[in-house]
Amino acid sequence: MSVNTNDILYRIKKALNLSMDEMLKAYTLANYPMTQEHLDALLKRKYDKGFETCTYEELGVFLDGLIALKRGPSPKKANENDAVMLTNNLILKKLRVALELKEPETELVFNLADVMLSKQELKSLFRKEEHKNFKPCSNALLMAFIEGLEEFYYVGEEEI
Repeated sequence: MSVNTNDILYRIKKALNLSMDEMLKAYTLANYPMTQEHLDALLKRKYDKGFETCTYEELGVFLDGLIALKRGPSPKKANENDAVMLTNNLILKKLRVALELKEPETELVFNLADVMLSKQELKSLFRKEEHKNFKPCSNALLMAFIEGLEEFYYVGEEEI
């Protein structure tokens, strides 16, 4: 199940109203060399001039940096030699951790995107793959969650 990493990166930026500086800081916090020019290219649409494909590594590192940006540095260091395959479930989990969303808020975010999940269905998305009640997160479900985040964090237009 492949995900459109560029679209996810762009939608997270939009949903959380992140500035380019905040995004670059997230990469810096994750010890990843990211330039303004490359980040601009990752946020372009597929058919725009200068578009570059966002790698799974670049998306995963951004999510790790987002956690550090929103919550501060982790007291325990992850083993950087452990390569972890980025799945929709892991993206969902990293977003929930970064934004410190508890179960009721996570459920609300899904509801804002018109996705109604039972408590058991919701919990199954965050279980380990080996668990008998694990449920894979589809692309549509992940995009719905990010859409719900946009609604959840919407602050409205500023009046002039």
